[in-house]
Amino acid sequence: MKEIFDDILAMEDVRGVVVFSFEGEILFMEPNLEIEKSLPLFIQALGGIREVDLIFEKSRLYVRRTDTGYLVILLGLFASGAMLRLHVDMALPSLKERGKGKGLRSLFRRNK
Repeated sequence: MKEIFDDILAMEDVRGVVVFSFEGEILFMEPNLEIEKSLPLFIQALGGIREVDLIFEKSRLYVRRTDTGYLVILLGLFASGAMLRLHVDMALPSLKERGKGKGLRSLFRRNK
């Protein structure tokens, strides 16, 4: 899954990417960050939001709802918000494809 987020992680002032399921389970984390056990409370607090940019004193959190859960990106104050949104918009279809289960549909899907 790391290859999906390579462009985002290569951006200036991006410090990490985490993907959570709707239940608070960590699906992907790069780099390994110190994450609290209270994540399900954080996920519940999001309350079904689509997108939010939280600004703190020395960092930012960009949170985006996906089909599999929430994408959380830890940023510095000077990361470009517009460029980040563009990269996230390009990565979400790949994340959606990754989240699909294998079944009969995968047999009949065209390879591009």
